[in-house]
Amino acid sequence: MSKSTIIIIEAVLAVVIFGSIFFKSTSTPPSPAPVSDPMADHHKPQPADTGIFSALLNQPAPDFTLTSFDDKKISLSDLLGKNVLLFFNEGLMCYPACWDQIAAFGADREFATANTVVLNITVDPQSQWQQAIAKMPKLATAIVLLDTDKTVSNKYGVTTLESSMHRSQFPGHTYVLIDKRGIVRFQLDDPTMAIRNKQLLDEIAKL
Repeated sequence: MSKSTIIIIEAVLAVVIFGSIFFKSTSTPPSPAPVSDPMADHHKPQPADTGIFSALLNQPAPDFTLTSFDDKKISLSDLLGKNVLLFFNEGLMCYPACWDQIAAFGADREFATANTVVLNITVDPQSQWQQAIAKMPKLATAIVLLDTDKTVSNKYGVTTLESSMHRSQFPGHTYVLIDKRGIVRFQLDDPTMAIRNKQLLDEIAKL
């Protein structure tokens, strides 16, 4: 082998070795795969689902019978001939928003003047409601029905709406207006949890 051939071979080897070292030093290491956090996923709220709720509009309202905090049984079907306003709410844990709206309904005589019965539907047990009335006696002026197993709330699809802070578990702040024939004529889910007497009376006037 000639000396010039040896020099060429050495030069080629040097280029190969240098190129390998340079490639390793400049290549970007692969990014590690993201690690899922099961706890973070657990605390993400479930997306709102309006399917059941929206399908009720202009349809006969599902009938129900519930017991009030003062032990009276009330059936929706018994109220045909009157407008009925349902206020589904989270109950006593939603203070002061739900308390204030329920008390505002109880104090507002304009609903009775408009031939309208307001039914506040809450998920609280009776014992807790009696304690709440002791703290805010104005609550006793409203009709409060106890949906402790959430059967009616689920039937109306209100536990999966935007206003629910415990999605799929409790209702939030939702109104359903039913006309004298038992047809759902207006719905409002209110994440702002405001007092809506004036707006609701305006809707009743349109019936």
